[in-house]
Amino acid sequence: MAIGRAVVMKPEIILADEPTGNLDSRSGREVMELLEELNASGITLMMVTHDTVLGARAHRHIVFGDGRVVSDGRT
Repeated sequence: MAIGRAVVMKPEIILADEPTGNLDSRSGREVMELLEELNASGITLMMVTHDTVLGARAHRHIVFGDGRVVSDGRT
């Protein structure tokens, strides 16, 4: 529901903070597939996660440590 509300106004960017954090694996996979489809359609997706498997799906990784950028790279 929140994703639907977020995209109804056709945003240029979606900020997702732990978007699958409280979901079972099936629902989490569906949410990520939806977010990836939105990203493929031209919407920028910025996601914060502690899940390395989820993070590995991203095209770019910016890693922070102690409030600073530790690394910034593309996959």
